[in-house]
Amino acid sequence: MSSDAGQAAAPGPREMIDWDLAVATGRRLAKAGPTTSRGEAAAAVLQLRSLADVAAHHVEGYTGLLPAVATAVAVIDRGEWMRSNAASLREISAPLVAKLAERRRGAGRGLTDAVGRRVTGLQVGLLLAFLSDKVLGQYEVFLPAGEGEGRLALVAPNIVEAERRLGVDPTDFRLWVCLHEQTHRSQFTAVPWMKTHLRGLIDEFVADSQLDASQVLARLKDAVATARELRDPDRPDSGTPAILAVLQTPRQRDAVARIQALMTLLEGHAEHVMDAVGPSVVPSVADIREKFDARRSGGSPLDKVLRRLLGLEAKMRQYRDGAGFVNAVVAAVGVAGFNRVWTSPETLPTPAEIRDPQVWVARVHGTPAAG
Repeated sequence: MSSDAGQAAAPGPREMIDWDLAVATGRRLAKAGPTTSRGEAAAAVLQLRSLADVAAHHVEGYTGLLPAVATAVAVIDRGEWMRSNAASLREISAPLVAKLAERRRGAGRGLTDAVGRRVTGLQVGLLLAFLSDKVLGQYEVFLPAGEGEGRLALVAPNIVEAERRLGVDPTDFRLWVCLHEQTHRSQFTAVPWMKTHLRGLIDEFVADSQLDASQVLARLKDAVATARELRDPDRPDSGTPAILAVLQTPRQRDAVARIQALMTLLEGHAEHVMDAVGPSVVPSVADIREKFDARRSGGSPLDKVLRRLLGLEAKMRQYRDGAGFVNAVVAAVGVAGFNRVWTSPETLPTPAEIRDPQVWVARVHGTPAAG
């Protein structure tokens, strides 16, 4: 399984995270993958590559989204997943790191910063290790320069481990996973403005970061007065861990709400495509869906706490709420009518429209949804 992209580059003199240490820590602490023979592993890799192509054909046929940009498909192991995600995190966080470095320039904190980089590197490594056995696949949007416009990554050991634990047909399960991930690939390769729009929302969040300690303390004091509100699971922004919501400025909360609405749409669209295409090409899809949904809601008490702290519970809501939005819109105006969502950033659903698809249909199509 691929590791020829190399190790994460060494941190620059002003970076706040030791990325090499993060990757090394993650690899050291990650759980071992499933036991397979060399032949079984090679066969799984070959089949996943083949099924990724099959899934792409089905996704394009159903959605009508035809890629305008060619991107790679990689079948990888957990170590490469951690390396790649560390590189993507480094890429995404670069504007914030630069902003922090500018404020600290000339402060004479060389030793403190060096220790801080290592501590943060260890923390990121712990996070990577925790997540490394949970991700079946992903479309990697923000790759470092020279690594391409994007990449569909399928984490082979995690897929094999999941299909064994669920007791489902391996070929059917692998194709089912590929349908989901290829839908994400189509969203970013067939919609030319999607990547730039998402990056713009992230940069908008970073640009308004409050880095002054007094401002942070003021926001924490405000939080004490609204602690009951923060515990309300039905808040529209409850997908953001409470402490992060507290520290956000009003502009940042707006950016986060739009990011969450976009990710809910993308995840819901992938869920919709899986369920729409699955019955015709995945014979055991009903069994897979039932067992997989039970797996999503399972886990040990500690695992559930960690998922909540890391915002992974919000991810589950994105699947559910996003699928509900897409299902309702497709029922009202068909797949072609739904595809108007990809026209421009202005036709994306707002957080309120995610919760009430009829409002989106009326705004974009000019007519109320049927039913």
